[in-house]
Amino acid sequence: MEASFIFSEENLFLIVIGIIWIIVAVLQDFKRREVDNIWNFSLIAIALAYRASVSVFNLDYWFLLNGLIGLGIFFILGHLFYYSRLFAGGDAKLMIAMGPILTLSYDWMLNVQIFVAFIVLFLFGGSIYALVYSFILILNNKKEFSREFVRFFRRYKKMFLISFVFFILWAVFSFFIDLRLIFTGFVVMLFPVLFSFAKAIEESCLVKKVEPNKITIGDWLYKDIVINGKKIKASWDGVSKKQLELIKKSKRKILVRYGIPFTPSFLIGIIGLFILCLNYEWLF
Repeated sequence: MEASFIFSEENLFLIVIGIIWIIVAVLQDFKRREVDNIWNFSLIAIALAYRASVSVFNLDYWFLLNGLIGLGIFFILGHLFYYSRLFAGGDAKLMIAMGPILTLSYDWMLNVQIFVAFIVLFLFGGSIYALVYSFILILNNKKEFSREFVRFFRRYKKMFLISFVFFILWAVFSFFIDLRLIFTGFVVMLFPVLFSFAKAIEESCLVKKVEPNKITIGDWLYKDIVINGKKIKASWDGVSKKQLELIKKSKRKILVRYGIPFTPSFLIGIIGLFILCLNYEWLF
C-alpha cells in the first residue's frame, strides 16, 4: 500500500471537505459556544453521499461500505468520549462525523493506524491548545483567578500536605530502588495544584451570568435553579428544550458554566494527520 492511494482524488476530496467543515465548526464554537447539529450531520450526509456516488460510478461498493464502517467506529468513540465526560454533545457529534472522512484505505490495518494517529494528534494537540487557551483566560482575569486559586488552595490544603509528604517518602523509596520512579511521585504531588488550577479557571473565567434569552439548548447550568416552583438540575447533558422554555420565562440572569471551545483540537488532528501522511513511510 502506497501513500499515493491515501491521497487519491476521492480521499483528497473527503479530507478537504472535512477541513472546511471543521473550520466552520470552530468559528461557530468561538462565536456561540456551540456547533449546530445540522452542520455535523450534514458532514456525515455529504461524505456518505459522495462515497455512494463514487461506488456506483466505479462499481465498487467497498468505498461506501468502508465509510459506513468508519462511521460505526467513530460513533462508538464519540459516545465513549461523551459518557466519560471528556466531550460535550457537539464535540461528540463532530467526532462521529470524522468516521466517513478518515477511512482512507481498503486495508483495515492501515485504517486503524490512521485512526490511532488522528486520536493521538487530536488529544496531544488539544492538550497544548487547552493549556495555551487557559493562560490567555488567566491573563484576562488575573485578579479573579488569583482569588479563586488561593481559595481552593486553602480549601484543599490538607490534600497539598498529604501529597507533599507522599512525594518525600516516594523520593526516598526511589533513591534506593530506581530514581526514575521519582517522576510518578512528582505527578501525584502536582495533582492538587493542577486540580486547584483547573477549578480556579472554571470559577473565575468560565462561569458567567447570562440573560435568559441568551441561553441555548445544551448550555450547562452552574447549579440547580428553581423557576416558578419547578427545579431545573444542573447536569452534564445541559439544558433541554423544555427547560429552556421555562428559563426564558424568567427575567433574572442565570449562572452558566462554559467550557473551553474544543473544536480547534479536531483541526489540529486532521491537519497533523495530513502532514504525517505526506511522509507515509515515516508514519507507517
